[in-house]
Amino acid sequence: MPAPPVEVEGRVVELLPHALVRVALDGPRFVVAHYGGGPNRNYVRVLVGDRVLVQLSPADLGRGRIVRRLEPDGRT
Repeated sequence: MPAPPVEVEGRVVELLPHALVRVALDGPRFVVAHYGGGPNRNYVRVLVGDRVLVQLSPADLGRGRIVRRLEPDGRT
Protein backbone atom coordinates (compact mmCIF):
# COMPACT_ATOMS: atom_id res chain seq x y z
CA MET A 1 0.00 0.00 0.00
CA PRO A 2 1.47 3.40 -0.96
CA ALA A 3 2.25 5.97 1.71
CA PRO A 4 -0.15 8.93 1.94
CA PRO A 5 1.00 12.27 0.52
CA VAL A 6 2.52 14.89 2.81
CA GLU A 7 0.68 18.24 2.93
CA VAL A 8 2.68 21.43 3.53
CA GLU A 9 2.08 25.15 3.12
CA GLY A 10 4.23 27.35 0.96
CA ARG A 11 4.41 30.53 -1.11
CA VAL A 12 4.53 30.73 -4.91
CA VAL A 13 7.80 32.37 -5.97
CA GLU A 14 7.92 31.72 -9.73
CA LEU A 15 5.58 30.73 -12.56
CA LEU A 16 7.20 28.21 -14.91
CA PRO A 17 6.15 26.97 -18.37
CA HIS A 18 3.67 24.11 -18.84
CA ALA A 19 1.50 25.06 -15.82
CA LEU A 20 4.29 24.44 -13.31
CA VAL A 21 5.12 26.72 -10.39
CA ARG A 22 8.07 26.96 -7.99
CA VAL A 23 6.90 27.00 -4.38
CA ALA A 24 9.02 28.03 -1.40
CA LEU A 25 8.11 25.88 1.57
CA ASP A 26 8.35 27.10 5.14
CA GLY A 27 12.09 26.75 5.54
CA PRO A 28 14.95 26.79 3.01
CA ARG A 29 13.29 24.37 0.53
CA PHE A 30 11.77 24.81 -2.90
CA VAL A 31 9.58 22.38 -4.84
CA VAL A 32 8.18 22.35 -8.36
CA ALA A 33 4.43 21.81 -8.33
CA HIS A 34 1.55 21.56 -10.78
CA TYR A 35 -2.12 22.38 -10.29
CA GLY A 36 -4.22 19.59 -8.85
CA GLY A 37 -7.80 18.79 -9.82
CA GLY A 38 -9.60 21.43 -7.74
CA PRO A 39 -7.71 24.61 -8.72
CA ASN A 40 -7.45 23.56 -12.35
CA ARG A 41 -11.07 22.46 -12.67
CA ASN A 42 -12.44 25.61 -11.03
CA TYR A 43 -10.20 28.05 -12.95
CA VAL A 44 -8.46 29.26 -9.81
CA ARG A 45 -5.59 31.55 -10.74
CA VAL A 46 -2.41 31.21 -8.70
CA LEU A 47 -0.08 34.20 -8.77
CA VAL A 48 3.39 34.92 -7.42
CA GLY A 49 3.17 35.59 -3.69
CA ASP A 50 0.06 33.47 -3.06
CA ARG A 51 0.03 31.03 -0.15
CA VAL A 52 -0.86 27.51 -1.29
CA LEU A 53 -1.30 24.05 0.18
CA VAL A 54 0.93 21.51 -1.58
CA GLN A 55 0.79 17.71 -1.45
CA LEU A 56 4.24 16.13 -1.74
CA SER A 57 4.79 12.58 -2.86
CA PRO A 58 6.75 10.54 -0.31
CA ALA A 59 8.78 9.07 -3.19
CA ASP A 60 9.99 12.47 -4.51
CA LEU A 61 9.85 15.39 -2.08
CA GLY A 62 11.00 17.83 -4.78
CA ARG A 63 7.75 17.66 -6.76
CA GLY A 64 4.21 18.25 -5.66
CA ARG A 65 0.62 19.13 -6.47
CA ILE A 66 -1.14 22.36 -5.52
CA VAL A 67 -4.31 21.33 -3.74
CA ARG A 68 -5.67 24.68 -2.61
CA ARG A 69 -4.94 28.38 -2.58
CA LEU A 70 -5.00 29.78 0.95
CA GLU A 71 -6.27 33.10 2.21
CA PRO A 72 -3.59 35.74 2.81
CA ASP A 73 -3.67 35.19 6.58
CA GLY A 74 -3.30 31.39 6.23
CA ARG A 75 -6.94 30.33 6.64
CA THR A 76 -8.59 28.11 4.03
